[in-house]
Amino acid sequence: MTRIERLKAVLPHELQDDGTLNITAFEGAIVTRVLQAEKQRAFHFEVIFYPNHPRLRNAPSKPPAHFHPYQEEYVSVTEGALTVEVEGVEHIVRPGDPEFVLRRGVNHRLYPTTTSDTAQNQTERVRCNLSAEGTPNAFALDLVFFENWYAYQEQIVVHGARLDLIQVMSMFDGGDSYLSLPWWVPFRSLVARTLGIVVGRWLGGLLGYQPFYEEWTTDWDLACAKMETSMFQTRFSDKRKTV
Repeated sequence: MTRIERLKAVLPHELQDDGTLNITAFEGAIVTRVLQAEKQRAFHFEVIFYPNHPRLRNAPSKPPAHFHPYQEEYVSVTEGALTVEVEGVEHIVRPGDPEFVLRRGVNHRLYPTTTSDTAQNQTERVRCNLSAEGTPNAFALDLVFFENWYAYQEQIVVHGARLDLIQVMSMFDGGDSYLSLPWWVPFRSLVARTLGIVVGRWLGGLLGYQPFYEEWTTDWDLACAKMETSMFQTRFSDKRKTV
């Protein structure tokens, strides 16, 4: 992945008058508002999906199932309906429902709930709050991870780049996230995490794959500090943005 290719996938960042940062992905199909995180939480995003947007409507598949070994994730919905799939079971979360807690280690994925009304109404949207518990671990679910993961998806979905599994595993490992394996794989969570570290972090680092890229990262110093915790990634640290 060249720098020119990464620059094409830079996501629009817009600072609002109230200090809120808005990040737009997939040509407006998903808008993320970065809000002030509550105490003991790593981040707080308001994510707005537009299910009838061509980039979502024509998506070939659901997002990949995954798990987080060190962080709980929290989801609530304020508009529309969101499907939270946990261990293959779909749960529909709607406005007024209690906050949905995704425990550490559970295999899950999130996506807008498809309904006939959504298909008929181009202004339909799904608005949800997403957050996760804080952690002292360097590699964690946070803004750095989400900026890079969505920018990489932008490369694939919008610009037609080919999916690189090592790059995905490198980024996921950098965000306390590991791809779910089929249920019949023995010790599947342990195997998945081991693969994520060995292939994504170790082999990926040796081959030049980074979990975070400067072109896609608002807080590059933090991203560098994260990579400096791994002997396989410390060479990617370059704090040129430091003021």
